[in-house]
Amino acid sequence: MDDSHGDSDDELVLHKLLSVAQDMVRARGESSHGEKKHRKWTNRDREASNELLIRDYFATNSLYDLSRFEERFRISRNLFLRIARDLERNYEFFQLRWDARGKRGFTTILKCTAALRQLAYGITANASDEYLKMSERTGRECTYLFCEYVIEFYRDIYLRHPTKSDVEQLYDAHQAKHGFPRMFGIIDCTHWEWANYLNA
Repeated sequence: MDDSHGDSDDELVLHKLLSVAQDMVRARGESSHGEKKHRKWTNRDREASNELLIRDYFATNSLYDLSRFEERFRISRNLFLRIARDLERNYEFFQLRWDARGKRGFTTILKCTAALRQLAYGITANASDEYLKMSERTGRECTYLFCEYVIEFYRDIYLRHPTKSDVEQLYDAHQAKHGFPRMFGIIDCTHWEWANYLNA
């Protein structure tokens, strides 16, 4: 199976993800942090939520297939795992840690899932608490640090000005997926002949 189209799709998605991440980091810098609230401790079962997430999306015979994964996460599973691996290798926050009580923290996959769900759906930080067992504060921290670190790690590759070769590859990937030649990121298709165009 030819994976070249999948790779080019991942490249396009990563460009878009970095753009959204930059907006999130800018917004965080502009907002005031406000007063700290007293938090009530809730006993969440992190291990069970991690096992459920793995069983649902990441296991060999997962409950949801690759198309459902992409539909729900808005990126391919390969790209998700690539980003998660890069963050885990390079940033302590995304590494599995234990707290002062000896309780296991959130896995890289849980943290990345929380961040991507917020970015993909525009939901609040506490919206996936029931599924991911993650507090609002931790969910927000995951998203902010995910954005900062993704920008930091991939900036030199994906946020630089594209070369002529880059643009040609993007054109080709866009044409292969959407069928419009030389149409990248625009909707003006007046030169294209539409079979079902309204004549009235």
